[in-house]
Amino acid sequence: MSGNIQLLSDTLAAARAEGRSALIAYLPAGFPTVDGGIEAIKAAFEGGADVVEVGLPHSDPVLDGPVIQTADDIALRGGVKIADVMRTVKETYEATGKPVLVMTYWNPIDRYGVERFTAELAEAGGAGCILPDLPVQESALWRQHAEKQGLATVFVVAPSSKAARLAEITAAGSGFVYAASLMGVTGTRESVGAQAQDLVERTRAAGAGLPVCVGLGVSNARQAAEVAGFADGVIVGSAFVKRMLDAPDDKAGIEGVRALAGELAKGVRRQA
Repeated sequence: MSGNIQLLSDTLAAARAEGRSALIAYLPAGFPTVDGGIEAIKAAFEGGADVVEVGLPHSDPVLDGPVIQTADDIALRGGVKIADVMRTVKETYEATGKPVLVMTYWNPIDRYGVERFTAELAEAGGAGCILPDLPVQESALWRQHAEKQGLATVFVVAPSSKAARLAEITAAGSGFVYAASLMGVTGTRESVGAQAQDLVERTRAAGAGLPVCVGLGVSNARQAAEVAGFADGVIVGSAFVKRMLDAPDDKAGIEGVRALAGELAKGVRRQA
């Protein structure tokens, strides 16, 4: 099986054809357990998510705030491995037929082996990887193997990114560009901020024609509708994880994920 970059591109294009942004959910693998994480991702899709990012839990994250760090700690204490991440991708893709990406820091891939990681992700039906800490100028090896396997390489841009940097990132990336709406770590916030729209506009102006999807800070339907007014995709992570952390048990947490996905899906459509 080859990777599903085309499925990802088609999904984003289909949302655009409907006059709306795509809803992209993030959930860590192995949280609350490997099986529970798989069920939570299925619930996000059933609730209305178009794409899901599967987080590869990391002990020393640089982008993830306290909510996702807590979930990662639970997953790591449970013994989650890269094989469990691949299983999560495979089972959710096979159950839904929808695009599933992995979001990971570079160190686990480097230790695992780039060729092995990309081959296994493609075999599992993955659509690609979001790599928040991989510098574009050091990404040639990854991109070579990702392209060979039909996987998207999604880079992250920030409000501080200058025009030259944006041009470099959009030229090297594929699938979409992840626009971090603000400087800092993931987490829910009262306002997404005007700088997110400015970043989307500057990223589009940099060329390449890739969809630009906004993450960091979106937690409810109102904010989703706001971001959907200017972005190709709305990325939500901490709010989903918080629903599960706050739930009295895993079943209630999974139902909370389904309900939130439904609310957010209405939000991105309300803007349409």
